[in-house]
Amino acid sequence: MPDLPTPKDPAEAALFSECWDAVLSYADLCTSGSTAANQLAREAFALGIREARAAEDGVRRGAGRRPSRLPRIPLLLTAVRTTAAAWEARGQGHKLDPDLRLWLNSDKAARYTGPPLRRPVALRGLRDMQEPDAALLWLAEVEALPLRAVARRQGLDPAAAMEELNQVRGLFRDRCHRNHLDTPMDAECRSYVRLLDAVTRSPVADTPEDLSRHLATCVECAEAAACLRLHGGGLPAALAGGVIGWGGLAYLERRRRAAEVRMSAGRPDTPDPDLDPGGADAGRARLLRGGLLAAAGLVSVLALAVSLMPFGDGDSAAQGGAPTGSTPVAGPGNPSLPSVVPGPAQSSGPTGSSTGSGSPEPTTGGTPTTPQKPDPEPQGTSSSTGETGQPATCAVAYDLVNQWPDGFQATVTVTTEEALASWSVAWSFRDGQEVDQMWDAGFSQDGSRVTATAADYNRTVPAGGTLSFGFLASWQDRNTAPHAFTLNGAACTG
Repeated sequence: MPDLPTPKDPAEAALFSECWDAVLSYADLCTSGSTAANQLAREAFALGIREARAAEDGVRRGAGRRPSRLPRIPLLLTAVRTTAAAWEARGQGHKLDPDLRLWLNSDKAARYTGPPLRRPVALRGLRDMQEPDAALLWLAEVEALPLRAVARRQGLDPAAAMEELNQVRGLFRDRCHRNHLDTPMDAECRSYVRLLDAVTRSPVADTPEDLSRHLATCVECAEAAACLRLHGGGLPAALAGGVIGWGGLAYLERRRRAAEVRMSAGRPDTPDPDLDPGGADAGRARLLRGGLLAAAGLVSVLALAVSLMPFGDGDSAAQGGAPTGSTPVAGPGNPSLPSVVPGPAQSSGPTGSSTGSGSPEPTTGGTPTTPQKPDPEPQGTSSSTGETGQPATCAVAYDLVNQWPDGFQATVTVTTEEALASWSVAWSFRDGQEVDQMWDAGFSQDGSRVTATAADYNRTVPAGGTLSFGFLASWQDRNTAPHAFTLNGAACTG
């Protein structure tokens, strides 16, 4: 497994640490388990960083063109797809989702690496834009934080952010229209170009029956229609499907769900002191205009995308129901990540479900700092009975996935003997650790006691089933394992 390149400066370190969650979320969709997802995400992350650096070095040398103008997150997501294709080519396809393997060996995948004029219109349109504009569009349409958070992260005036976003949407439409005209097409497609442009410009125009039939059978024209139609809520699906390819709609759904859970927990815009426009780092905020997580509401994404974006039958996760996997819940107030060089995972229990996920393990650079390992004491409670004296009906596995000098990542997996209509898992830290971010659950912390509560999409658990969630937290001096785990108030065994 290759090491991740160390960021060259603090701004780059902050930038890529923010991207990790998105990369891992898509890698989890592409793989058959959490171990493979973590490996795929790390390899793709390293590839994406190299491509981004090559682009920046080319600009500094005055090379005249960038190897890629995609903003950071879509650049890294396409690196996941590229790395997955490399796995398939060198005989590691068994680690990938079976439907992805079918897609990788089909003509659909070849469109993303074939002749430039045959690639999806959304991908070409996004590349043709200036990187700050492309970043704003991607963050607002595909990622999921309130628009005021986008403005803050990119150094924009919040009052003018919507106006600028609308201008960028129009610019993207123009680029896609030009690219659609440049696409080699047959006479029938060519005959609909002007009509398609006119119909998609108006929010009230009806689609003629013959054009509707044509869009139902022509993938390229349907993709163009989704990119040209800025009203109706289909642009997020057009972007995700056109840039990522396989799993684009499932990725959208994950980001939307994470945003909903974050909003319901009352943390729509977690403060980020490194990007505080009113503080000493205001200049850095403007520098990171291609910044990372953002949001505008996704309205009927899947329904509209199915009608306008027939990207392929292989995307079963998007078409066949709600995807599973790790979804970030809290805001980006993570412990500091001075670099993104992974180290071996330190595990104190079995890994969680296939939706659990890892993250790059940072180091401080220079002389390595070896964090103190947790004490090898059992996780969960030391008692085998619940608070009422009855035998415990749940068991907890605590897994320390990664650890670095001031932070760590862990997953918690709980097996319950009884069916649950909802759940709340609580535990206590021994050494003052503080949770900063959690996925697949909401959380609160009162002193050393942490309570994780079910998200809307994973409330119910069958008898004998498991629930799992992960989190990032900070620590100082010692990082011993937590204790006194309870499920809905009843003690669990370790």
